[in-house]
Amino acid sequence: MTKKQKTTLLSNVNLFSGVGPKALDQIANLMTEIEFAPERYIVRQGQVGTGFYLIAAGRAKVTRGNTVIAYLGPGDFFGELSVLDQSPRMAHVVAEQPTTCLALASWDLAKLLEKNPKVTLALLRVVAGRLRAVSEQHTH
Repeated sequence: MTKKQKTTLLSNVNLFSGVGPKALDQIANLMTEIEFAPERYIVRQGQVGTGFYLIAAGRAKVTRGNTVIAYLGPGDFFGELSVLDQSPRMAHVVAEQPTTCLALASWDLAKLLEKNPKVTLALLRVVAGRLRAVSEQHTH
């Protein structure tokens, strides 16, 4: 994937909607493309996360124990919680078909959040939305 393709993908993700073209180029430079075969773990529940992932192509499922929590496709991201709090991952993410991810190391994500308040706020909104969704599932 070229830098231009990475930048275009990032520009279409809500998380990066408030980021200008120059900053998007910088983020694209930091992201590493990783391919995952079907049924391969992208992240494992219980491991401390060192990266944030954005799905560029393919499909993955999020599981906790034997329960499927969600399905993810292009433009979806995961891994932010473990990177933010340096705690073990709360779920497995497994490729369901050939899946390409863009990965950002935890230290690069931390620098990005420090320098880009719009990205930080967008990420907080996503985390809050996910927390709210889980909380509502347990109250109904």
